[in-house]
Amino acid sequence: MRIDILTLFPDMIKPMFEHSMLWRATHYDFLDVNIMDFREFSEDKRNSVDDTPYGGGAGMVLRIEPVINAIRSIENHENALKILMTPQGIPYHQERARTLSKNKHIIILCGHYEGYDERIRDYFDVEISIGDYVLTGGEIAAMVVVDSIVRLIPGVLSNEDSPKDDSFTNNLLEYPQYTRPRLFEGKSVPEILLSGHHENIRKWRLEESEKRTRQRRPDLYEKYLKNQEK
Repeated sequence: MRIDILTLFPDMIKPMFEHSMLWRATHYDFLDVNIMDFREFSEDKRNSVDDTPYGGGAGMVLRIEPVINAIRSIENHENALKILMTPQGIPYHQERARTLSKNKHIIILCGHYEGYDERIRDYFDVEISIGDYVLTGGEIAAMVVVDSIVRLIPGVLSNEDSPKDDSFTNNLLEYPQYTRPRLFEGKSVPEILLSGHHENIRKWRLEESEKRTRQRRPDLYEKYLKNQEK
């Protein structure tokens, strides 16, 4: 997979790919990432990327030319899925991450300032929001999306089965996990996990996932039940 990230603050994003699974993804060529400072594509002498809004108002608005110039400089940009990070976008969730992970080429724009020139939206395929709150810029939101996508690329995680039990897969939260020591300050590991009976363990984990989802995320549990009825 290739991901191009358009940002005004590349140094915020670069360290992300120097650690953990994202380092593994780039180091072993599962991912080709390109972080672009789209200020370099400004058309004026000051390399400005923002301006005051027509009609007045607070803050500055991101100009269209640097963004579109940057996109058009990317090889095969016509075939890439273009994502606009914005609090006005569609809510992000695990199933959307799974869908995005199947794309071969993604371009992500990190916004800044008061907002975008509205015409920028015409050049993007999807607008995504990671939650009902506003950040200073789109860099953190883009990092969330990239991390959630890349870990689903086959081969990035050392255990191919790991994503299958992730929270939100099949609208369930993940079951409780335990490791050594077996007993700590009177708190013990459930005996069933020590039984070696794989089918009973599988059933227990499913029951615990259902119970946890029902208690903590009744909205998800309702979706889960509807899927079970199909």
